[in-house]
Amino acid sequence: MIMDLHEIIASTDRYNFHSHTQFCDGRDTVAEIAAAAVAGGFIHFGFSPHSPIPIPSPCNMTVESVDAFKTEIRIANDMAQDQCRFYTGMEIDFLNKDWAPASPYFADLDLDYSIGSVHFIRNRHGEYVDIDGKFDSFKDKMAKKFDNDIRYVVNEYYRASAEMLAMGGFDILGHMDKIGQNASYFHPGIEEEGWYCDLVDSYMAEVISSGIIVEINTKARIEHGRFFPGERYWKKLIDAGVPLMINSDSHFAGKIDASRAEAFDILNRLKR
Repeated sequence: MIMDLHEIIASTDRYNFHSHTQFCDGRDTVAEIAAAAVAGGFIHFGFSPHSPIPIPSPCNMTVESVDAFKTEIRIANDMAQDQCRFYTGMEIDFLNKDWAPASPYFADLDLDYSIGSVHFIRNRHGEYVDIDGKFDSFKDKMAKKFDNDIRYVVNEYYRASAEMLAMGGFDILGHMDKIGQNASYFHPGIEEEGWYCDLVDSYMAEVISSGIIVEINTKARIEHGRFFPGERYWKKLIDAGVPLMINSDSHFAGKIDASRAEAFDILNRLKR
């Protein structure tokens, strides 16, 4: 990492380190998002396409496109003329011990930073299934891939998350409790159940011990009324001294700052 993320998040709120472009499942180009970042007064802006993975996925970039992506970030920096610094990042999918943020492939890419995230989990047949999409898709996969066993899905999500955390190799923990959204739509009230709370508490203890930067992800705030991690967990993270970063996880140029001001307001109140 060629910059100090801790220093950046301590000195300004005009940053965003989670964004997606045409290189993965984003809708706008690097140039369009870079122009929006400059117009929006950002000082630091990171591009973090979904990493290549060794299984078919319409949402992830390809190995072959990595060099072109890095070239476009260099061009964006030249065009910005020091108005905003752009960074070459990647949201790296954890699949298993052989394909993870800590894998040698990613270390050799010479990224400025990386986000570690879980989007895929294994079902009981060993098949990797994307559980991060819209609820209608999630509900269909629950029936076809997981026999509607939501407890298995939640446990596997946090098991994979803990394994990724233990392996390390990344700078920012992406959307820490993302499974809570689809799980709650599938089984209302699940986040209040004792076993679920115990699972999250155990994982949070590992997150706190790791010293990793945790992002507060604002992508779902407008449509679903929630942040990741949920607000219920923020005070515990703050009190434990966990460094928190507010990212928009934007897939459109017009949403690079969506709900970030609200998240900063809540975070600052909790810190008082």
